[in-house]
Amino acid sequence: MLDKLEAIERKFIDLEQRISDPEIIGNQTEWKKFVKEHAKLDPIVVKFREFRDILTSIEESKEMLQEESDKEFKEMVQVELNELEEKETILKEELKILLLPQDPNDDKSVIVEIRAGAGGSEAALFAGDLFRMYTRYAERQGWKYEIMSSNIPELGGIKEIVFSINADGAYSKLKYESGVHRVQRIPTTESGGRIHTSTITVAVLPEVEDVEIDINQNDLKIDVYRSSGNGGQSVNTTDSAVRITHLPTNLVVTCQDEKSQLKNKEKAMKILKAKLYEVEQSKQNAEIAQNRKSQVGTGDRSERIRTYNFPQGRITDHRIGLTIYKLDAFLDGEIEEMIEALVTTDQAEKLKSQT
Repeated sequence: MLDKLEAIERKFIDLEQRISDPEIIGNQTEWKKFVKEHAKLDPIVVKFREFRDILTSIEESKEMLQEESDKEFKEMVQVELNELEEKETILKEELKILLLPQDPNDDKSVIVEIRAGAGGSEAALFAGDLFRMYTRYAERQGWKYEIMSSNIPELGGIKEIVFSINADGAYSKLKYESGVHRVQRIPTTESGGRIHTSTITVAVLPEVEDVEIDINQNDLKIDVYRSSGNGGQSVNTTDSAVRITHLPTNLVVTCQDEKSQLKNKEKAMKILKAKLYEVEQSKQNAEIAQNRKSQVGTGDRSERIRTYNFPQGRITDHRIGLTIYKLDAFLDGEIEEMIEALVTTDQAEKLKSQT
């Protein structure tokens, strides 16, 4: 591990020199790439230097114990040595986590897709609750979000919504939210007071750059049509809504939220790129399926991941067996406790698989 850390430190120092080089500063694309890489290595190097200082102090304390004859002084040094060795153990574990292979998408912004599943209007209402939960969480993090596409039924709630969260590292936090979310509650329209079960599907996709996914324009069928709102009311009187069909995969993306056809097309293309990237990633994951055992289920839309039980005021994540009894606060965006637990479990599983 030490050899690997020393190599990382050398690379870090080299990057430090590069980002100070006037020639490289003149090439903003290259400079930004080096700055990003330098920032990624910074927490590892800071922790490694702390770890190395602790190892030096441990060696010095051991030498003092051998050289000194004063009993009281030796006892004091031994206490200090014990504390240093405890710190060494903690830092070693922290470094192991920092050295785990990183998901290349972790530092990306995301596109989130929420769809009402089984449960009719009750599912649509809860899809609306989940949209609010994620956007409130984004606000708490200081992240910006933008609605890209939506389908709002007349009875309220959300049938389907796609929105982006533009923030470095958003994917590292939200990737665990992909899957089926189940809600159990008594609908306001239910006179008998029976608990109704509905499902909502969430997909969290990393936002991709043009260089990461190449789309042949000949593979696209682009239709434009007139946007329409609830109750058949016309949103505008021009053909601004856009539907893009990717012919090789038959993926269809629509966007009509903007009044401008160009803006709707730009948003639809962003969603399409993210979906095509997801398809490609799914193929790769299937090829290395044995590695999925060391992951907390991420990215699988068909996996039931969580239940929101209103009568008992609890949220249970089925992947890690964690139950939290503060449903109202959770739906108001206080989901960090759950996310941290998922991240920690995922890290622990990956560490276990490496031993």
